[in-house]
Amino acid sequence: MADPQRIEGRLSRRRAVARLLAARARDWLVVTGLGTATYDAAAIADDPLNFYIWGAMGSAAMTGLGLALAQPARRVLVLTGDGEALMGLGALATIAVQNPPNLGIVVLDNGAYGETGGQASHTARGVDLAAVARGCGWRNAARVSGEEALESFVERLGAVESWPFFAAIAVRDDGEERTLPPREGVFLADRFRSALGLPPS
Repeated sequence: MADPQRIEGRLSRRRAVARLLAARARDWLVVTGLGTATYDAAAIADDPLNFYIWGAMGSAAMTGLGLALAQPARRVLVLTGDGEALMGLGALATIAVQNPPNLGIVVLDNGAYGETGGQASHTARGVDLAAVARGCGWRNAARVSGEEALESFVERLGAVESWPFFAAIAVRDDGEERTLPPREGVFLADRFRSALGLPPS
């Protein structure tokens, strides 16, 4: 089987995240799944409106759904990896049924479990997460591969009709140094709540 990191069309993961976060409107809420999505967001644009999930693998999408329902005036962007998304596939069906107009999910798909040694994930063996999302009822679900496709995708983020959306972006790990945000859950939760104008937990 081909090395998933060397498949043509894969983008630098950190550069792809940087492009996504550069398109972020100031009031967007960003939820990151454990591992590299969190490291990249912290390295590029640590922000009180970022909610980092450190260890609850499989929960990023549902956390995003909860925020989208609780904060309907704000857009919520979930950034996570293919391993984390695979663990919570049922979330795609639940979110499609709820159909929140302000939620977007981006899976950074490198075809590997980066936190446990780089073992090939199911997406390296043919599982198409965008097709799974469409089967669950997502109208806007796509696989993004290559610079041109990424730019086209990012340009569409400003359009109301593009939301809700699911995107699996084909990425590679270029071995960037990990940037760790604060790890204390209470601190992160209270920082996030304060940024939303809510009292501490």
